[in-house]
Amino acid sequence: MNTLKIENVSKTYANGVKALHNVSLTISNGMFGLLGPNGAGKSSLMRTISTLQEPTNGSIFFNNINTIENPQELRNHLGYLPQEFGVYPKISALELLDHIAVLKGIQNKKERKEQVLALLQQTNLYQHRKKAVSTFSGGMRQRFGIAQALLGNPKLIIVDEPTAGLDPEERNRFHNLLSEIGENVIVILSTHIVEDVRDLCSNMAIMGEGKIISQGKPSDLIDELEGKIWQRTINKKDLEAFKTAFNVLSTHLHSGQIRLHVLSNNKPETGFQLVNPDLEDVYFSTLHTKK
Repeated sequence: MNTLKIENVSKTYANGVKALHNVSLTISNGMFGLLGPNGAGKSSLMRTISTLQEPTNGSIFFNNINTIENPQELRNHLGYLPQEFGVYPKISALELLDHIAVLKGIQNKKERKEQVLALLQQTNLYQHRKKAVSTFSGGMRQRFGIAQALLGNPKLIIVDEPTAGLDPEERNRFHNLLSEIGENVIVILSTHIVEDVRDLCSNMAIMGEGKIISQGKPSDLIDELEGKIWQRTINKKDLEAFKTAFNVLSTHLHSGQIRLHVLSNNKPETGFQLVNPDLEDVYFSTLHTKK
């Protein structure tokens, strides 16, 4: 069992921006979702965990090793897919993966070839192995990103906003790939897309303004809202009045009208129906509470 312990980590950049405030998390094997809006500090935390930057305060331990004092110890076991990664313009997927494998320290040529071909198969890119990665679609590029992250059999895998911009089919394919690899290692999925966490993660945390504002199992967090989420369909012109009168969590356009979800311990007024809460309700109610 692998364990990542983040203890009171803060990060203030040279320009005075405070990106992280006393973040503490304990994460073990499986898929862990870090959910939060853009600008919440998720990427700053991912960069700090992956030793690309040092925290201003706090400590991080991976399997009891202090990764701030011994960053290379973590790097030896890390697979990282950042939000954006550059590729050489004319190099094929096969050549680039082999090159990255060398950089990761896989020196044995036979072992390297076996691992590269196996990962191209696993990510459904084998038939495209001779094409330049720069010509790949967004979804293919993300799958290549996972392939390079998996080189060297890492014990900790970090994926930062992996499904942003993918079409539904590519997103499903990507989800299946992530769930396959997330059983015997730690996979941290950093995203602002609620469905990604709902579909994949057994544990999660919600982040806002550089702080962890809620954490737990998605099912437990949903249960806490039982009996408190009310739904009503209204005309668009009435939306602002409802936002003023009630604690509106979310709005969805439905057949030309607006479907509201409202947080309330009691029925807000006639016309509202009690509905089962979902993870989106958890997410928005957590962020609303912190405003």
